[in-house]
Amino acid sequence: MTRATSDRQSYATERETTEGRVFTVTGGDWDAITNNIDPLSNEKIVVNMGPQHPSTHGVLRLVLELEGETVTECRPVVGYLHTGIEKNLEYRNWTQGVTFVTRMDYLANMFNEVGYCLAVERLLGIEDQITERATTIRVMFMELQRIASHLVWLATTGMELGAISMMLYGFREREYILDIFEETSGLRMNNGYIRPGGLSQDLPESAIRKIRDFLVYMPKKLKEYENMLSGQIIWQQRTQGVAVLDVTGCMALGTTGPVLRAAGLAWDLRKTMPYCGYETYEFDVPTATTADVWGRYQVRVAEIRESLKIIEQTLDRLRPGPIWISDKKIAWPAQLALGVDGLGNSLEHVAKIMGQSMESLIHHFKLVTEGFRVPPGQVYVGIEHPRGELGVHAVSNGGTRPYRVHYRDPSFVNLQAIVPMAEGALLADVIAGGASLDPVMGGCDR
Repeated sequence: MTRATSDRQSYATERETTEGRVFTVTGGDWDAITNNIDPLSNEKIVVNMGPQHPSTHGVLRLVLELEGETVTECRPVVGYLHTGIEKNLEYRNWTQGVTFVTRMDYLANMFNEVGYCLAVERLLGIEDQITERATTIRVMFMELQRIASHLVWLATTGMELGAISMMLYGFREREYILDIFEETSGLRMNNGYIRPGGLSQDLPESAIRKIRDFLVYMPKKLKEYENMLSGQIIWQQRTQGVAVLDVTGCMALGTTGPVLRAAGLAWDLRKTMPYCGYETYEFDVPTATTADVWGRYQVRVAEIRESLKIIEQTLDRLRPGPIWISDKKIAWPAQLALGVDGLGNSLEHVAKIMGQSMESLIHHFKLVTEGFRVPPGQVYVGIEHPRGELGVHAVSNGGTRPYRVHYRDPSFVNLQAIVPMAEGALLADVIAGGASLDPVMGGCDR
């Protein structure tokens, strides 16, 4: 039996049926691995790292084969956070889909929403009708979310490698961004703020003031992070030359984002395949040449600075105007307001459609219960997520619900890189290497 066949059968048994070969994936891989090891003549140890381990960035399971402290084989096991979001989208209308996709990668939900909405808008053929204000706010919120995501990476990776103070500081600064999101959308996370055709709410003046304060506050804190980490000998030894993956390895595995840029390739979809007007903004694509955990740390810190530059430009470009396209058959729900009980239809809008216009009431009822129809077709949209390329493949059969929506989530694709990083390295370096990929299992499993 070949090694490939053995590995396949340890994960999934197979049987022939009248409809072809069927594989049954079970949790029995542990027995298949351990039964092949003779504890008397072989010093190899098989351990489970996760899915409850605090340093696997979520419910990720790594089956590790060890010889002493050296990892000889690594098997990632995913699926513990599978939520069936992509399948659920097929039973909801196109607007309701935003509520589902925002919960995939819960640390970068704005990107999930923007990717989905850009795909729907391309299917509808309304890309050129999205207002300038809506597009500018989308860019602003994506960059705020990028900073928030990188802050969580700095915080959790710092804690896992011994810099516990970084955990406190990273989440402290992230609170400023979540306050801005809450001020605007009513929610700290899973906002459902980006909608096909525009935004659920306009950006209030109070949120703009908070963003300006953040732009003054954050650069000082970044300098403090670097003073605390970059010159620290323990941090250097835990990151430099650890979990190396060069450009060739990244290209072979489809790895993108900070991991690829830390290997020296300046591939960023905001520059190479621009969307939302990114080609009109002034910013650099940070890179490193070390291809290790240290390089990924440097790239992410530099990306926070570049995001701050972009946010400042969005504030300068922000002009009064509509946040929805003019087509009322798509612009739903366009009359929302924040009330004491949360986000909902504004009382003025409800009073109008209930008391003054029967046509508006009928239109509102049809739009809410059925949703708008999307012409048949399929599209792929790629955007630059904090972890790499986030792709959305959306298919419509002409109805009010998606026929199929599939996400190319960078956490899922990048996670396979943990195998070449881990094998041959020390057990302690598996923590650093896995953390440097920044996987979020909500996006990986979906």
